[in-house]
Amino acid sequence: MQDGWSQLGPLNWNRYVNKHVTVKTGKDDGLRGWLVTVDPVTSSLVLVNFEEGGGPHVQVVMGHAVQQVEVLQEADPEMSARLQSLFRPPEATGLDPEERRRRCERVRSWLEANRIPVEEEGEELRVAGVLTLVAPYRPEDCRSTNQIILDRVQRLLQNTGHG
Repeated sequence: MQDGWSQLGPLNWNRYVNKHVTVKTGKDDGLRGWLVTVDPVTSSLVLVNFEEGGGPHVQVVMGHAVQQVEVLQEADPEMSARLQSLFRPPEATGLDPEERRRRCERVRSWLEANRIPVEEEGEELRVAGVLTLVAPYRPEDCRSTNQIILDRVQRLLQNTGHG
């Protein structure tokens, strides 16, 4: 059980992640759920509960409202994996290695034919040194901090049928 939540800091908050907790926010209020993460700036918590049908119900508890956090249960390996996968994009699990390789080669060849600098780094394509394209090599699989290049490459992939 912990009082003074916001004063604990990120290193201590991490001890509560992937645990089933009760969060007290007021005199009689108590929210329960699996703690997925804590925002290091606002000390806000993200709690998840799983509905009967298996779908997640996500709640954000604002850090300034948290008075106390109590651990109820540790997550078993299955629950930990389920919690970790909640906010990750689905991977290209439906592709066999050969199809993934063909898509990578097709997109790389198309980019090179259009004089866009591209390098292969394992299963990823590195475009112009500032954008990474991961399997299955669709517009939504582009990652970059340069918004201009990200938008342009995504539009190019959409307009050429590679998306």
